[in-house]
Amino acid sequence: MTAVARVKQHLIDPEICIRCNTCEATCPVGAITHDANNYVVDAAVCNFCMDCVAPCPTGSIDNWFMVEQPFTVDDQFGWNELPPRPAEGATESLEAIEDEASALLAEAHARAGGRARAPATASKPRINLFNRDNPAIATVTGNFRITAADAESDVRHIILDFGTVPFPVLEGQSIGILPPGTDAAGGPHAMRLYSIASSRDGERPNTNNLALTVKRVREPRDGGVFQGVASTYLCDLKLGEKVQVVGPYGATFLMPDDPDADIVMICTGTGAAPFRGFTERRRRTSSTVRGKLLMFFGARTPQELPYFGPLQKVPAGVLDKELVYSRRPGAPREYVQDRMRTRAGDVAELLRRETTHVFVCGLRGLEDGVEQAMSDIGRQYGIDWPALRARMLEGGRYHAETY
Repeated sequence: MTAVARVKQHLIDPEICIRCNTCEATCPVGAITHDANNYVVDAAVCNFCMDCVAPCPTGSIDNWFMVEQPFTVDDQFGWNELPPRPAEGATESLEAIEDEASALLAEAHARAGGRARAPATASKPRINLFNRDNPAIATVTGNFRITAADAESDVRHIILDFGTVPFPVLEGQSIGILPPGTDAAGGPHAMRLYSIASSRDGERPNTNNLALTVKRVREPRDGGVFQGVASTYLCDLKLGEKVQVVGPYGATFLMPDDPDADIVMICTGTGAAPFRGFTERRRRTSSTVRGKLLMFFGARTPQELPYFGPLQKVPAGVLDKELVYSRRPGAPREYVQDRMRTRAGDVAELLRRETTHVFVCGLRGLEDGVEQAMSDIGRQYGIDWPALRARMLEGGRYHAETY
């Protein structure tokens, strides 16, 4: 069967748009116009430069459809809401415009078991505001080692400040880092994605900055020692240095904005980064929160567990945490999936709630262990885990991001 040719079309969501005229005033090619009802984009004029995306205060500008026939300006003037999206497989999110990020995210979500969906209550993310041709420039205002000084694993908490440039993010999103210099072939280094480790309102409330959790990659390879280009660059950054940032990326691995949401977070190593953002968000909104945060966090030893010290200070009422170690001297090896089985009753109770969301983040092998543990817990407590997992995926309540 011959595939139907489709084209990308930029649309404005009339339900969210506040008619502030920012997009029309910003568009350099005159593709955006308006009538008494709506602001709209002329598909015949729009060149996808994205100059209009960053200034939009609501995110209504941030909609991209793959269509067989573009909607006309007159079509859009008559809308009160966006039309239904084309059939699955025919849509393209703004992430896909940036091929590097799209490929990395697709790989990270490859084994999630189905099409990734954002939680129904999640805020609308802003994505791909900055790209290689127009990166945001951030200043390093913090670079702290968050594993013990004598630990083999060097993990850093890095704070990037964007000054007066808006760089809106949500918990669970990622940014791309563009390391300076060129690769062996003389081209620019590949972009690297890093999960944001801070809350949407900054490392401190109401600051225009964000944090990353970065492990220095250093491993034996081909008779020598391989050092990761991006991780080495980031871990060696000094205060005041400038960094080229693209993105933000990610439209599905998002924290639900629901005070009743119960969230199970399962991670290893730097996979804890988005969950630090989740926890900070909950801490700052704790007066209205009724849902539970339960974290299973694995590392080889306490010395190699990122944020070990700060985690001890998070009140149990905010975060129920299980810290698990696989190489602790004098103790048997234990992995997060083992501790999940130890807490099987609590996990099963949460799985039975329609308010529960499960997030998995870490190395690729983690997902298999989690799946086996969930299956075991399901059998023990009479829960059909495969069927439940499918429903959670469909409802945007199960998310896996592994590398």
